[in-house]
This record gives sequence, structure tokens and C-alpha cells, in this order.
Amino acid sequence: MANISAADVKKLRTTTGAGMMDCKKALVEADGDFDKAIEILRKKGQKVAAKRADRESTEGAAIAKVNADSTTGVSIVLGCETDFVGKNDSFVSLANELAELALNCASKDEFLAADFGGMTVADKLIEQTGVIGEKIEINGFEKLDAPFVGSYIHAGNKIATMVGLSANVDGAATVAKDVAMQAAAMNPVALNEDAVDATVIEKEIEIAKDQLRQEGKPEAMLDKIAQGKIKRFFKDNTLVNQAFIKDSKQSVSQYVKTIGDVEVVSFSRVALG
Repeated sequence: MANISAADVKKLRTTTGAGMMDCKKALVEADGDFDKAIEILRKKGQKVAAKRADRESTEGAAIAKVNADSTTGVSIVLGCETDFVGKNDSFVSLANELAELALNCASKDEFLAADFGGMTVADKLIEQTGVIGEKIEINGFEKLDAPFVGSYIHAGNKIATMVGLSANVDGAATVAKDVAMQAAAMNPVALNEDAVDATVIEKEIEIAKDQLRQEGKPEAMLDKIAQGKIKRFFKDNTLVNQAFIKDSKQSVSQYVKTIGDVEVVSFSRVALG
């Protein structure tokens, strides 16, 4: 039987994040073969993943990253089962490393297939499922490209938002972050009126009409009054039309205009749960 040194165990632990005893057992089983030990730990992860496939990974860490010239951003949610794991420093560190890698990927599928320390991201998630003992998966992936991209991560890594502006001007970083905070706090359904799904509008109109009928309003007046309620819906639920949380006297679009001929062209929001 191979002589397993403490240095070998430490090296495997550093590479995989597995516990010291798990690393030692894997090295003993692999007769000291480092690559084989990694494979043993990975297979353990596959077994754990299969057992926990029906579990819900509603906790974790939501992370946003923006590239050096602020033209591309990505946000991901690395999901797990418990708040305890989601707040763990090593878990949050892994989420940040994965988000950095995701910046160079065009889609979630490309991201999961990307190389991460000699294995795919998908395999890394399986490995970590075995290491941590909980279901670990990517629950959110959003990519944003714009002349200027800003981001915001809510306290505790619960929500990550990104905002795209039409121009990179003085003050863009502050404004983009403020609007990203707005998106985190107010959870708009769309950027503006045109971006609201038609089925959502139809549903809101029907809800408004039902309420008006219960209030005894004449059927002939329902359409006109319902349209007024829809305008209010747009004001409350579309990002650029919402009242700015730091100054309710102006809308988000009006606030953005304070730095010049600039508008919000896109946004994204990912959250736990």
C-alpha cells in the first residue's frame, strides 16, 4: 500500500475542497494515484447528486461580475440547500470564481461545459455536491452587453442585478449602480411598457375589470377605467417608469437623464429561491 503523506492529503484537499478524511480515504483507495483519487471523489459526488436530485437548492449565493471596460456583465446563482452552506466563505469564494469564468461564456450551456481547473463546470458542481453533501447547481445565469454595464449585489448575496446604459459618460458608474439597486429592491417585471409581455397586460386588464365589477361600475366604463389602471401598473412595475427610490419626486428615467443624454437600455435580476 502506498505511503500517503500529509502533504498529499493537503494537495488533494486544496484541489478539490473535500474534507481531510475524505481526501485520505480517496488516496488510500487510489493507492496514492492523485488523478485516480480525484476521480474517486468525483464519483462520490455523482452518487450524492443522484440521491439528492429531488431536493430544492433555494439557498446559495447570487453574484454579478462586470468586465474591465464595463461593457459586459454576468450574474449567476450558485444554489445549495441550506443557508448555512450558502453563507460559507469557501462556497461564496467558489461562486465568485465561477462568475469570473462565466464572463467569458455566451450562454449557461457554454458555461457548464467550460474548463474549471481541469474539469468542466458541470463536473465541478457534482464534485462539490459530494464534498458538501448538498445539491449544488447553477440556478441563474444572465448575460448583459451595453455601452456601459453596472452591477449591484444585495447584502448576503441574496440578489444580483445588472443595468445597461446607452453611453459611458461621467457619472455612469454611480447611476448604473443606483438603478441596479432599484431593480434589486423593486423587482420590476420589465424595462418599460413595450417590454411587458402581452399575456401579463391581458391578465392585469382582466383583474382590473373584475375588481371594477365588484365595485359596481357599469360594464360600458370598464375598458376605459381598466386602461387607466394599466398605466398605473406600468408606472409601478416597469423599471424606467418607477419612482426612483432615492428621490420619489422623479422617475428612474428622469434620474438617469441627470448625467446627460443617457437611458437605461437593459437590466437583469437573479435571486435565491
